Amino acid sequence: MTSGAAEKRRLTILGSTGSIGTNTLDVIRQLGGREAFQVAALTGNGNIDLLAEQAMTTGTELAVTADESQYGNLKAALSGTGIEVAAGRSGLIEAAERDAGWVMAAIVGTAGLAPTLAAAKRGADIALANKECLVSAGDLFVRAVQAGGGKLLPVDSEHNAIYQVLEENQRHAVERIILTASGGPFRTSSLTEMRDVTAATARAHPNWSMGLKISIDSASMFNKALEMIEAKHLFGMRPEQIEVIVHPQSVIHSMVGYSDGSVLAQLGCPDMRTAIGYALSHPARPSLDVQRLDFAKLSRLDFEAPDEERFPALRLARLAMQRGGAQAAILNAAKEVALEAFIGGRTGFLQMAEITEAVMEAMIAITPSSTMDDVFAVDDEARRMARAIVERDAAAA
Repeated sequence: MTSGAAEKRRLTILGSTGSIGTNTLDVIRQLGGREAFQVAALTGNGNIDLLAEQAMTTGTELAVTADESQYGNLKAALSGTGIEVAAGRSGLIEAAERDAGWVMAAIVGTAGLAPTLAAAKRGADIALANKECLVSAGDLFVRAVQAGGGKLLPVDSEHNAIYQVLEENQRHAVERIILTASGGPFRTSSLTEMRDVTAATARAHPNWSMGLKISIDSASMFNKALEMIEAKHLFGMRPEQIEVIVHPQSVIHSMVGYSDGSVLAQLGCPDMRTAIGYALSHPARPSLDVQRLDFAKLSRLDFEAPDEERFPALRLARLAMQRGGAQAAILNAAKEVALEAFIGGRTGFLQMAEITEAVMEAMIAITPSSTMDDVFAVDDEARRMARAIVERDAAAA
């Protein structure tokens, strides 16, 4: 390094080919790209062409595909570049353990648990976009972050908003946190109409551009249910302090209510790059090329209470938090199986919540997980039970 040159900041992106990952790379590009950052590792799954392109563009040291069968294809795509290649679970762990001070945790599902935990244990700052870390292994994960000494920086727009307006020296004065929800494409639909919903119609989110599964989770409000559980762990809130309000415009991303009656809100145009940029630059605020909120054109902001009859996922989240134990992990695992069944046309939109609740009731006596092996065992059993219910209902149809 030449005298006076600034040292590049080292970072890793777990899940670089997804929506969060690609937006993270755009933020990095805006903030100086390879002149300011050294990408230690990138990981993806089956989109080998995109992963290889990202690896070469960023000059990453290590590229990993979670799909072991794609190792040869990734190796061939990066032949002659000098970029290391790995695959499978061991490759993901290798990426997470590589020296990098900041790690974007954007691998979807329980596959993201082990590598994110590995990064937390070595003391990296974790920009958290993986829900399972807190929903399925909340206490374990929070303890790992604290023991490692890194920061936990939420990337979900709602939790990122709360993080921005929650005054650290006034935590004692926080009465409630208010998560906003767009209401999704079926906000005004009747129960009768929702019975005929297909995966194709459920993926059409009115405000955000997201992947198939997260779009359907948003449409059913399971996404918001998981965010309620995450908020409990992120901000140390009791279940009764966590509220959800439907806000169709998605301009207010979430709020914090204080004991003096004040409510602080974070506002902005719907764009995940704002939250990612804040997590990357914290405690500073970066200069980003994103759309600015034009108040003169903002004619109204609407709010309404969520209907838990049409969106029972919210009720199930409260139930899981109140019961404690492994109920949140069970909710998440059963929901994922029900979601896959819905996408495959083997169950209905409304039945996703019914399947999830049935598994929660069947496994109500399961105690809290004390190790990651416990978490995976609970997850496996909940998925097995959920699949059995799907198969039973399909056979009876």
